[in-house]
Amino acid sequence: MKKKNLFLTGIMAATALLLATACGNSCNVENQASAAADSTEMGNLKIAYVEIDSLMSQYQFCKDYSILMSKKGENIRTTLENKERTLRANFAAFQKKYESNGFTTRDEVEKVQMSLARQEQDLQALNERLTNEFAMEQAKFNEEMRDSIQSFLVQYNKDKKFDYIISKAGDNILLANKKLDITDEVVKGLNKRYKIKPEVAEKIGVK
Repeated sequence: MKKKNLFLTGIMAATALLLATACGNSCNVENQASAAADSTEMGNLKIAYVEIDSLMSQYQFCKDYSILMSKKGENIRTTLENKERTLRANFAAFQKKYESNGFTTRDEVEKVQMSLARQEQDLQALNERLTNEFAMEQAKFNEEMRDSIQSFLVQYNKDKKFDYIISKAGDNILLANKKLDITDEVVKGLNKRYKIKPEVAEKIGVK
């Protein structure tokens, strides 16, 4: 259960969506960027870009919540594994007793079988519930991340007045002038504004 990777993937997708609207009608991106007076002008357009990988790895919000979600994912995995181990042991005990003629009546056998079936159903229900809770929490954090980036970019762009802030991830942009890269400035601005929630700090062991 690679929850950390899932969380980061969710953040990157959410950031892409956010950057498409963060600067009003003129800001289209997958990631954030704030950086510079260095932008290009195509006619009347001012353009800059942000490196998504750098934003994900340097924005403290993403780092904190990646740790938090990784811990939660590990707790879910451990819980389900323990439940499954217990269920397997109960099945094995039933099989052993059945094969050694340890049951005195057919009714007794059926009661144990029904109990094991309920345990299996309960495990499946628990798996589904925990998975859904994890997805909902991830969506909640993605929304908080989008809000934090949008809030920052709205203020940042009042001075910079970019028409487009474009995200650069992998090879989605084959070639870009480094002078247009505003990633460092955006990351610095985001981190300066970021304040970790006390409950999150407690869960990930930050003092």
